[in-house]
Amino acid sequence: MLEALLTNSIPRTIRVGAVASWRGAVVGMLVVFSLALLGGCSSNDELPYEERPVEQIYNKAMDYLADGNYQKAAQEFEEVERQHPYSVWARRATLMAAYSNYKINNYDDTILTAQRYISLHPGSKDVAYAYYLIAVSYYEQISDVGRDQKMTQDALAALTVIIQRFPQSEYARDARLKLDLTRDHLAGKEMEIGRYYLKKHDYIAAINRFRVVIEKYQMTTHVPEALHRLVEAYLSLGIKPEAQTAAAILGYNYPGSDWYQDSYDLLAGQGLKPQEDKDSWISKAWNSVF
Repeated sequence: MLEALLTNSIPRTIRVGAVASWRGAVVGMLVVFSLALLGGCSSNDELPYEERPVEQIYNKAMDYLADGNYQKAAQEFEEVERQHPYSVWARRATLMAAYSNYKINNYDDTILTAQRYISLHPGSKDVAYAYYLIAVSYYEQISDVGRDQKMTQDALAALTVIIQRFPQSEYARDARLKLDLTRDHLAGKEMEIGRYYLKKHDYIAAINRFRVVIEKYQMTTHVPEALHRLVEAYLSLGIKPEAQTAAAILGYNYPGSDWYQDSYDLLAGQGLKPQEDKDSWISKAWNSVF
């Protein structure tokens, strides 16, 4: 999906001054813009300054790009900007530099260059592509739930911008899919911390984490477990109505799940059964969404 999206959506560009055949141009573009995920060097080493015509620099960058030498391509595209910042090709070169850096997993430079493009050319027809490069650069750096989730939060924010600003675009369609996975990841982080507190018998802290999942991430895969863990935590505190409410909502929405069976057994062990209290925060949070 990502490969096809970026291949089909990258702004079309040709060699400066090129008068080659139509077939040659098309083949060149397909080579340039097919996005295979991803190899890894850095393009941070700046080229020594040597004044050259814009067409020479740009065409050299295109040669590197066609050969798969994305580090050199990024350097040459950046050189277009440096030597000829007001030329018509500088705008294209900025976006192409961002793309080239993305190809080698140089996410920081991809993001900075795409942000520069947005700042300089906010009305460009290709600005949505720049936003998308930023979003996927954050998204592909999401780490496992055991680590800090700042990058996940950044991905969430960047994907949301695309959906809000370009709702009918193909970028928005892909962003919605990635947004669901991003939210699921953030919910998983809350669950991990909540389980940790539960093992430490810090039930209030655990409940607060599971509450985040119920209130903010109700469409994620972690909700059934979060409801069950609330049953565990509230029973441990002796707060039976909240435990019964969590179990009732779990049973109504996920009746065949193992989590519901576990919750039912916990309640039965204390002579209780699932029963929803409409005044419970769990019931109010659930019904506010559904």
